[in-house]
Amino acid sequence: MSILCFGGEDWWYHNRAHVDMQLMRRFAKKTTVLYVNSIVMQKPGLGKGKRFFHKVIRKLKSIATGLKKSDAGFWVYSPFTLPVHHIKWAGAVNIALLRWQINLVCRKLKISQPVVWVACPAAWNVVSKISRSKLVYQRTDRHEYTPNVDTRLIELYDRELKTAADITLYSSTSLYEEELSQCKNAFFLDHGVDFQLFAFSEQNNDPPADIAGIKRPIAGYFGGISDHKLDFDLITTLAKLLPEVAFVFVGDAPRECREVLASENIWLLGQKPYEQIPHYGKCFDVAILPWRPNKWTEAANPIKLKEYLALGKPIVSTSAFAELQQYIDVVYEANGPEDFAEAIKKALGGNCPERVALRRKRVQESSWNSKAQIVWDELCKT
Repeated sequence: MSILCFGGEDWWYHNRAHVDMQLMRRFAKKTTVLYVNSIVMQKPGLGKGKRFFHKVIRKLKSIATGLKKSDAGFWVYSPFTLPVHHIKWAGAVNIALLRWQINLVCRKLKISQPVVWVACPAAWNVVSKISRSKLVYQRTDRHEYTPNVDTRLIELYDRELKTAADITLYSSTSLYEEELSQCKNAFFLDHGVDFQLFAFSEQNNDPPADIAGIKRPIAGYFGGISDHKLDFDLITTLAKLLPEVAFVFVGDAPRECREVLASENIWLLGQKPYEQIPHYGKCFDVAILPWRPNKWTEAANPIKLKEYLALGKPIVSTSAFAELQQYIDVVYEANGPEDFAEAIKKALGGNCPERVALRRKRVQESSWNSKAQIVWDELCKT
């Protein structure tokens, strides 16, 4: 039962905590897995200047890597593709080129009739013509509300995938319940966590150099940094309300984000390798989720919430996503700058070993190994 996965991110350049990447790591121990790096879904952003050209160069480097086996045990391939899904004639040429590339690589790896896994709906026109044993659609985000995509087209791909998929995988309870009737077979799977990686990071007492010199207390965040996801107005106001707190953000931040988040007590440390993230997180005195409420965040189930809990850190979050209510006994929920600032103060003043242990206990059994086995068993049944 080989697996052909059309991933939601680029393995070579993105944070490797994502669901598809975590599950493919485990499946690669059982069978041959080919991970196809994310097919370009967003429209070209020429107005982004250096940021746009940086992304183009990074994508070209990924394509130039060719077919290569990763240290996770699965094969990785970046096909040549263009962001032309919204242009009818060019889209058809692009799809034909993609199919040819994927078929060529599958023949090389002797993959036939695979389980096709789709984490990026823009892959649908390629996937629909691939001979397969099963189709899994990973509906863990509302991709139609991602910035700079053709919403109408992504919504069309989404509907067709839910109709065709043998399993449509959800991680958001609210989204699962909303779309249950639209799927051939909807399946809910809560996210996992690399518990040992995060929970035991404190056994290494040496903090990374770029966070070691920052004066504590630290209110920290790791993950994607964009105004689509994070409430920048909230963050900048918090920095003014709590000048004694260092607000540290670990993740890729575009130039426009750096310009907005320019307060003296806001630190942007850039993107770090996945294996280093726990060593930054262990330096946080409180972990924060200052998310902006919108259609995308509403249906999210952030893996970093479980990673924060595995670290044992007190957490303050906005109520932007419904899944937060599952952990409200171990999270401080706050809305508005003053409420959020007071919650940070409370979190900083009320931590103790018993609470650290309670937070870790909430996610101790949620390993990615256990989640992968649940999905594998379901694949074998379907």
